[in-house]
Amino acid sequence: MKCIENTGRGIGIKSILFYFWASKSKFFKYMKTKLFLTFLWIVILAACAKKEEAQANEDTASTEVNDWAELDSFHMIMAEAFHPFKDSANLEPVKTLAEELASEADKWAAASLPANVDNDEVKGMLAKLKTDTRSLADKVKAGATNEELGADLTTLHDSFHGIMEAWNKSKGMEHKHDH
Repeated sequence: MKCIENTGRGIGIKSILFYFWASKSKFFKYMKTKLFLTFLWIVILAACAKKEEAQANEDTASTEVNDWAELDSFHMIMAEAFHPFKDSANLEPVKTLAEELASEADKWAAASLPANVDNDEVKGMLAKLKTDTRSLADKVKAGATNEELGADLTTLHDSFHGIMEAWNKSKGMEHKHDH
């Protein structure tokens, strides 16, 4: 039976017959299913482990970058007040948010500073920001002209960015002020 034997020149009939027998056998189907499920489980576990590690690294980086909550809080309000003015000379948001901006500046100036910016220069910038935001809120209440409010808001925005630049510089980052 030379035609059934493997002659070394390719796959013989015995190999083909064994494959069909193995594929029809319940035991081999069970083993293939077990092997497949085991492989799938390993892939899933590996993917989850990488995702958890990436999330942990992201959380650590996020905490390191954004660990001055008062800056972030003031920034959110400043953005809502300043950008409509910058983009379309709309002062209504600053008129609405001036008191809240002054309140956030008070909280920020009273809060303890992160160690890398706990110096007289930053303390002085925060004190000026507090004074200037209070002045802006008072001018809004008094009905100051749009030109005066726009000029004060721009100066206040620039002062805020000075503090942001000091913060970023203290962390070895550079902050470009484009607007």
